[in-house]
Amino acid sequence: MPYPDTFYSRTAIKHPDFPVLSATIETDVCIVGAGLAGLSCALELLNKGKSVVLLESQKVAWGASGRNGGFVSSGFSGGQDIVENRLGLEAAREVFGLSLEGVEMVRGNISNLNLEETNPSPGMLSVIRYNDPEGMKRYCEKMADRYDHQLDFLSQDDVQTYFKTNRYFQGNLDKKAFHFHPLNYCLGLSKDIIAKGGYIFENSEAIHMELDASIKEVCTPKGLVKAKDIVFCGGGYAGSAFSKVRQSFLPISTYVVVTEKLGERVHDLIKTKAAILDDRMASDYYRIVDSDRLLWGGRITTRKSEPKRLSQLLKQDMIDVYPELRNAKIEMAWSGLMAYARHKMPYIGAVKPGVWSCTAFGGHGMNTAPIGGRLISEAITGQSDRYKLFKAFDFQWNGGFVGPIAAQSMYLGMKAVDWWRESRSKSC
Repeated sequence: MPYPDTFYSRTAIKHPDFPVLSATIETDVCIVGAGLAGLSCALELLNKGKSVVLLESQKVAWGASGRNGGFVSSGFSGGQDIVENRLGLEAAREVFGLSLEGVEMVRGNISNLNLEETNPSPGMLSVIRYNDPEGMKRYCEKMADRYDHQLDFLSQDDVQTYFKTNRYFQGNLDKKAFHFHPLNYCLGLSKDIIAKGGYIFENSEAIHMELDASIKEVCTPKGLVKAKDIVFCGGGYAGSAFSKVRQSFLPISTYVVVTEKLGERVHDLIKTKAAILDDRMASDYYRIVDSDRLLWGGRITTRKSEPKRLSQLLKQDMIDVYPELRNAKIEMAWSGLMAYARHKMPYIGAVKPGVWSCTAFGGHGMNTAPIGGRLISEAITGQSDRYKLFKAFDFQWNGGFVGPIAAQSMYLGMKAVDWWRESRSKSC
């Protein structure tokens, strides 16, 4: 299946089509899923001397890894409060440090592998749509004091120097974060994996697995992989072959549009090259791409089909912040499925001897998928047991058919809280 029509697929670097697995192959490690987690894990293992086979049911980074917002920043989807409550402060600091390590992994690969086509751009601005200067200051101080992570506090006056909108009040600037072209990054990793002797097979879905023997087997429609270790890296589009993991997360949809070229008017409204997001439950997140287009993402639902009025829905969100863009045309629109665990933290760890999971990054995977891949590679090669920091975030049943209903209800409740906070600020 070809890549969906997105800004990223239209601007992708030249890359080969990888073959379909049509034979029996033996390897040290078989990785199921060639998204960012699988590619990162494969590259780490190859660098440690292991042989690797990657199986992908579609194409490299066909899912969320190749069609997301492109933000690379610290932290996890669940936020640090969840981590602190489960692990305590000292372990939470270690986990946060891993998230920063993931950011630096991506930055390092871009530099070391000469992935210039990823077009990295520094900085991420986080803003709030209600007036709470003291709350934002406390958050910045907490991140500095507890996690040694510097965020520059932005007052309302500071925010107005970055944006021509009355929707934002305070914010912070993360200078260690950046944004980039995620599909080109994944394609760049795939080239290096092949150069280092790894194997990637596309259109080769894992349909059955035998995981109890010392040598595991993964069956595809036309082939078979025998390996000492299996790593499951499938996300929102994962099949049912690995049911224990698949039944432990929910596929959640998010949506993205890209405008026509806007010229100088976009720079009059958005006076920064940093990525931007707000703190709402289903935040708006956006950035300028291709010099003067606006890539705008937001909204989440538990539906797997794309809304018929997707372009209009996100355009309305965009002009709610920037009314001056009312006549801007939307040229591209797409959706993507993210894998969310109920505790909003990833599944990074051992499922059984020789079987590993590295998934459920919940819309915050550009740093957490790479570090997850590294931790699993370290475990397989006996170099560390750092993955055990995530033991407290073990598998939780996704609720079956009730899970999406509960998740959508929770989302609607959080949207009501967002509306209430913003309404109070408008009335003050």
